[in-house]
Amino acid sequence: MNDGSGTILILTPGFPKDEADTTCLPLLQVLMRSLKREYPAQKIIVLSFQYPYQKSDYSWHGINIISMGGSNKGGFNRLLLWDKIRRRLKRLAVENNFTGVMSFWCGETALIAKKFAGRYNIPWFCWILGQDAKKENHYVKRINPPANSLVALSDFIADEFERNHGIRPAHYLFPGIENPEPNKLLGEKDIDIMGAGSLIPLKQYNLFIEVISEIKNTFAGVKAVIAGDGPERNKLEKMIKDMGLDDNITLTGEIPHQQVLALMERSRLFLHTSNYEGFGVVCIEALHAGCRVISFTQPMKKVIPDWQIVSDKQEMIDKAVSVLRSNHNPERIIFNDARIMAKQFGGLLKI
Repeated sequence: MNDGSGTILILTPGFPKDEADTTCLPLLQVLMRSLKREYPAQKIIVLSFQYPYQKSDYSWHGINIISMGGSNKGGFNRLLLWDKIRRRLKRLAVENNFTGVMSFWCGETALIAKKFAGRYNIPWFCWILGQDAKKENHYVKRINPPANSLVALSDFIADEFERNHGIRPAHYLFPGIENPEPNKLLGEKDIDIMGAGSLIPLKQYNLFIEVISEIKNTFAGVKAVIAGDGPERNKLEKMIKDMGLDDNITLTGEIPHQQVLALMERSRLFLHTSNYEGFGVVCIEALHAGCRVISFTQPMKKVIPDWQIVSDKQEMIDKAVSVLRSNHNPERIIFNDARIMAKQFGGLLKI
């Protein structure tokens, strides 16, 4: 029987396996913790399709998580997973009074969420977060989402989705900083340049290394750090060695999110070399840590203080050298507060 209280349902490809899994989708973690703080009495159920890789039900910061354990298997296994998810959703609909459904990314989660919400007459929204705005996303035609159900992470995402799929998202949900501390004193900046993220081709860390190599011609002792791990790590390590940059660039591997933030506090400049990004949340984290940011991607049409957009590698090198030469007094920049993000989410789903 229905328990009579309103429940929010969230469908996502992945979610942290426990509270110590801080590197898994940090933006989603920030949103979920902020929702719990802003709406402590609100019941939330998160159903994760692929990760964690084990099927289980568990609690994460007081939020009910259902892991279906899909493990990113394709073909017939994917169809079996979808059938299991539909059956689990049917049971959940009997046990809960769902008042809103949100799917993260416009992919398989949105495909299932829209049909589920339509069947039970529940408001549904889809948060478009990155590569799901690309033309290659063939799920969009199958989903055929109305504009009023689409929520964009940034101006760039809204423009990209409209250009590629002919639908302009009617809503925005911008990322925010959790527990911002605008007046907290900055410590010593003993790292010149930092990067952070998954070591995958999209992030172009080979270009990051090339930029550091060029900067070394001006600043021989330049110190750079890349926080993160991924399939390109061996290739990048070889590149660093071959270019004689062992004393200049450190690869930390995967480290807890708090350690990434601590490295940002020590860094003067954050380079974001990704060639496509819905909204580089690491960039607003770096701004909050008193770093200046240089990137190829521009998430917002309005100017964000201390965040410079460049068009190519040479311009990135020139801007970086200029920053390292300057006597700029670092300050904390807060693009958005996660509490505002949570309240905007609550406004969409009428919590």
